[in-house]
Amino acid sequence: MNILFLSDVYFPRINGVSTSIHTLRQQLVESGHQVHLVAPDYYSPSEDESWISRMPSRYLPFDPEDRLMRYGKTLEATKRLRNDFDLIHVHTPFVAHYLGLKLARRMGVPCVETYHTFFEDYMHHYLPVLPKPILKRVARSLSRQQCNAVDAVVAPSQPMLDALRGYGVKSHAAVIPTGLEEHSFIPGDGAGFRRRYDIPLDRPVLLFVGRVAHEKNIGFLLHMLAELKHSRPDALLVIAGEGPALPSLRQMSVTLGLEDNVRFLGYLDRKSELNDCYRAADVFVFSSLTETQGLVLLEAMAQSVPVVAIAEMGTRSILREGEGARIAPQDAHTFACLVRELLADPAGRQALGAAACSHARQWSASSMAVHMAGFYQDVLLAR
Repeated sequence: MNILFLSDVYFPRINGVSTSIHTLRQQLVESGHQVHLVAPDYYSPSEDESWISRMPSRYLPFDPEDRLMRYGKTLEATKRLRNDFDLIHVHTPFVAHYLGLKLARRMGVPCVETYHTFFEDYMHHYLPVLPKPILKRVARSLSRQQCNAVDAVVAPSQPMLDALRGYGVKSHAAVIPTGLEEHSFIPGDGAGFRRRYDIPLDRPVLLFVGRVAHEKNIGFLLHMLAELKHSRPDALLVIAGEGPALPSLRQMSVTLGLEDNVRFLGYLDRKSELNDCYRAADVFVFSSLTETQGLVLLEAMAQSVPVVAIAEMGTRSILREGEGARIAPQDAHTFACLVRELLADPAGRQALGAAACSHARQWSASSMAVHMAGFYQDVLLAR
C-alpha cells in the first residue's frame, strides 16, 4: 500500500504523536508499504526528511512549542504530491484533519484518523477564559463531528474508544495502540546516566518522562514527593521533558521546599540518552488522568523499571497490579506510601521490574503495524 500521513505535529516537536507516527511508519516500511508525511515546517533541521513534505506554518503564541500549518498554502502545496495514494491517515484534528478530508475527496481514497488526545480534559488548560463545562461540550461535539466525517477511526486504547462511542461516534473503529520498537528493550546505562548528571548511585530516584504540560498532572507528583520526603528526605524526582507547565512546576517545587529533591532535565535524545534515563530510575511515577494510552509507561517497563501510577483512561489498558506496576489512587499520601514500600524493598522492586519488562513485550511495534495494515485493508474493502 501507498499511505499518506497528515499531522499538525512531528519531530523535531517531541510528543507522543510524533513518536507514534515515527514508530508506525518505520514498521510499515519494513513490511513493504510506502508512507509519505505532510507536517508543519519548524524551520529547524531534523533527521531524514526524504519522506516528508514540510508545509508553511505560523507561530502559536499560547503554545510556543507548536506551529500551525497555513491551510491555504498547504492545500496549494499538496497539489504537487503524487496522486497514487491508496489511503490517507490523519493523526491530529486541526489543519491536518480538514486537509485530509479534502485530499481524500480529491484523490478518491478513504480517510482514517487516529484519535491521539483526550481533548475533553485538555482544552481548558489552554483556553481558561471559558468555563470548563462549556469546553467539555465543545470538545465532545467537535470530536463527534470529526470522527464521523472520516471513513474509520483508530483509538490507542479501549477506554478511549468507549469515550468516543459515548460521544456518538458511529464510524468503523479499532483499538490499535502505539507499539514499542525493539531498541526500547536494549538495557540502558543507568549508572553512566547518574554519573553524567551528578546523581549519587545510591540515591533513590523517581522518574517522570513526558511533555511538561498541565494535563499531565505533574503537580500531583510534587505533592506526593512532599509526602515521601518525610520518610525519605534523600528521594529525588527527575522530570525529563519540557512544556508550558514548567515555570509553574518550578515555582511549586520551591513553595513545597523541594528544591533539593527535584531535577528538571528537559528533553533527552531518544536514541542516545532516554534508555539510560529510564534505567537510572528506581521507580517510574505517573499521575496523568487524560492519557489515551501512556506510551512512556511501557518504555519504562521495557527497561525493567517498576511503575507506580494512577490507572485512568488509556493507562487502564496498560497497567495491571503486580505485572510490573503498583496502581495508586488519586491520593498523594497513599501514592507516596506505595513508592516508599518499593524503595524499602530492593528484592521486591527488582522482581516487579522483571515482570514489567515481560509485560511490555506484549506491545511490540511490529505486531501493532500488522494490525494497522490489516485495518487499512478492511477500510479499503469496505470502500
